[in-house]
Amino acid sequence: MQLLKYLQSQGLGSRKQCQWLIDHDCISINGGLRNNAQSTIEPADVKTLSIDGNGVLVVPIPHFYILLNKPADYETSHKPQQYPSVFSLFPEHMRNINMQAVGRLDADTTGVLLITNDGQFNHRMTSPKHKVAKIYRVTLKHTADESLCETLKKGVLLHDDIETVRAAEAVLEDGKTLLLTITEGKYHQVKRMVAAAGNRVEHLHRDKFGDWDTQNLGVGGWKFI
Repeated sequence: MQLLKYLQSQGLGSRKQCQWLIDHDCISINGGLRNNAQSTIEPADVKTLSIDGNGVLVVPIPHFYILLNKPADYETSHKPQQYPSVFSLFPEHMRNINMQAVGRLDADTTGVLLITNDGQFNHRMTSPKHKVAKIYRVTLKHTADESLCETLKKGVLLHDDIETVRAAEAVLEDGKTLLLTITEGKYHQVKRMVAAAGNRVEHLHRDKFGDWDTQNLGVGGWKFI
């Protein structure tokens, strides 16, 4: 890959901006100055990247996969309306790269959120036909018993929907803590399912999405996977 294209792929600016950085001896890769825009590099060999001596996080290409422990009061959107965007949690240059969340979490929902620039991976993880399990830890408003779990597993009819929706699994940890597993991704699905079963969601945390949990990431923490 040509150096100029590589810098653009890292979100470091337009073609003109990246050319300026190269022409002014601003770019170092693996500790060596790179000032020829047409020179080629192997992206997999790039260990360090710096601009004017300041280190820049290297983004894997062509595809990357991010595991984020989403905090509350962040919107899963590039154009948030009320709260900051989850994408604001990443370094500035990464915000210039086209990436999307794999599904969405409501602003008040916390936990596992996957983000990628791989459209096929995104589709595979979110398509109902692939039945990728998502496990939510639900804090209930009202104390519940096993009848709630049975109702959710049997299936409930959501408001304004025509087909029942079933939980793949539902287990009570205690009277107000429900572990709910679903394989779909309807709008506000967990909250609507619990409401249809006669209770309310006080707090919602996604423990696991497919094979991934938060892997001891702190709130707001993230990593490439």
